[in-house]
This record gives sequence, structure tokens and C-alpha cells, in this order.
Amino acid sequence: MKFIETKLKGCFILEPKIIKDERGYFMESFNEKTFQEGVGQHVNFVQDNQSFSSKGVLRGLHYQTGEHAQAKLVRVLQGEVLDVAVDIRPDSPTYGQYESVLLSGENQRQFFVPRGFAHGFLVLSETATFFYKCDNFYNKESEGGVIFNDPTINVNWNFSEEELIISEKDKVLPKLENAKKVW
Repeated sequence: MKFIETKLKGCFILEPKIIKDERGYFMESFNEKTFQEGVGQHVNFVQDNQSFSSKGVLRGLHYQTGEHAQAKLVRVLQGEVLDVAVDIRPDSPTYGQYESVLLSGENQRQFFVPRGFAHGFLVLSETATFFYKCDNFYNKESEGGVIFNDPTINVNWNFSEEELIISEKDKVLPKLENAKKVW
């Protein structure tokens, strides 16, 4: 497994070693020891989540606050998404900056989003099955979010807003300056 640290300290793109032959392929998608060595921290994943979405669905930008903050290891099992992490750590030199990565069932890349980041994704293929591990349990009272089109973050989603399918809840998320503090 290859670990590529992004410009946002603590966020990593993971590229697995894929062994292909006439039968198909094999890869190790997660190994606790390799993962912890690769990201340089101890992360204990406690919950797995999966979603299925259609082209143009944008989910995010979401996070959990305080003691319920979550780190996520995300990947796409089928389809293709643009995955985005936004640094919302108040004292970070990259506060308000984002990193995006193309994840697909074909490239098998994964993206590690540590605690202190908002996260979201946009489905680029006709459909996509999205899978992620969390290091903390979901807590409704600790939900936080930032509107997908916050001009101070300026995420380039590469889609026109008219083409996006966004939940009513996500359409009314605040700008970063008015969002709940992550801690």
C-alpha cells in the first residue's frame, strides 16, 4: 500500500497494491498495522457505512464535533466520485483549504480524512457505491456541516449547480464562518 500525504496535514491518499491475473484481481484493502504506520497515528475504526447514489448526487460537507469527531477512511466500490476534505481545524495553517481526489471502483484508491475535517463527495458516474470506515460512532447532536458552495472554500466540483442533486438538509448548511466549531 502506498500512502501519499496531501497538502492538508494528516490527509492521505492510499493506493493499494493490486495483483491481477486471468481470474481478476486481489488486493488488501485494509491492514491495521500497515495503515497506522502509513498515516503515523493510531486509528481504531468502529463503524462501517455504505451508500448508493446516482450521478450528480452531492453529499456533504459533513463532520462530527467535539468528543464525537470522526476520522474516515473512504473508498468507492463501484462507480466514480470526486471526494473532498476541507480543513476546519481552527488553528491549522491550512484552515478553510480543501483537497479533492478522484475515487473509483477502477482505481481502488482510498482517502483518509482525519478528525477536524469536513467531508463530502459528488457522484460522477451513472451510479456509485461509496464505503467508509469511521473511528467514532455517529451522534446526531454532534452533526456539523458547511455548505458545498461556500465561496471562501471555493471547491471546484466540476459540475454546474443546476445538475447537482442535494438533500434539503445539505442545501441549508451554513458557510464555514458560521458553522459549528469542530472542537
